[in-house]
Amino acid sequence: MPSVPGSSAQSPEPVRRAAVVTHGQTATIAPALERLERVAQACGVELVLSPEEQEKHGRPGAGAAIEGVDLAVVLGGDGTMLRALQRFLGTPVPVIGVNFGSVGFLTSIEADELETGLERAFAGEVQRMELATLEADVRGVLRTAVNDIVAHSTSLGRMVELDWVVGGEGLGRLRCDGVICATPSGSTGYNLSNGGPVMVWGLDAMAVTFIAAHSLHARPLVVPRSRDVSIVNRTPDVGVSVLADGHLIAELEPDEQVTVRLGQERSLLGTLPEATFFTRYRETFAS
Repeated sequence: MPSVPGSSAQSPEPVRRAAVVTHGQTATIAPALERLERVAQACGVELVLSPEEQEKHGRPGAGAAIEGVDLAVVLGGDGTMLRALQRFLGTPVPVIGVNFGSVGFLTSIEADELETGLERAFAGEVQRMELATLEADVRGVLRTAVNDIVAHSTSLGRMVELDWVVGGEGLGRLRCDGVICATPSGSTGYNLSNGGPVMVWGLDAMAVTFIAAHSLHARPLVVPRSRDVSIVNRTPDVGVSVLADGHLIAELEPDEQVTVRLGQERSLLGTLPEATFFTRYRETFAS
């Protein structure tokens, strides 16, 4: 049965082919990759490593195409999860993570439970959660983000003046270091560290949070689908950098704008049944 937006449905079939995505610290993650390979062999699962992963881990051969896999397994933290969710965006492949990072909120399996957790995942116990994405429009060029779109001053230590418009209605001008537009899955990252709201997985909305606003009245705002958010650079002598999931996509000159909206594509997060949003929230942030 296919997933619907924000739903969680169990994968009905055992996994036969799984892609592997690992974080950048090769020496640290190599033992975990060997553990994953042993589990996959025992479960009859073919592991597929992209050419980049093959080169990273010194595996022979040119790597394999990762299309046609049933599951993507991440060995890493939230940054690696983000990279994998972006890679499999628009496909039916869920991404499940084993936490080898510092936070790992998006992961489902702890490092010391790799074997038991992945045995269950390979047996078909994966829940699929569709998560909203964002689309940034700068000068007619569109970019999709899984986590967030950030617009910030290009000059360290220099504030910028930003107009912000939601659904065609102007909400004023603020002096600040920048602004974050975050998805629910991205709300626990840069957005949270700047005082933005945590949004439950499955919400079809984005959070708008200002960075170091020079105002007592700047408050985060949660915006639903169908309400575009436009951020206009009104600073006469400072540019504004626009980043999608941490990657620079544009520089806004004075009076230029970026428009952010909820995207049509959705990322597909895989979890074990007990690793719900509220369980992860309690274990990660409330303990």
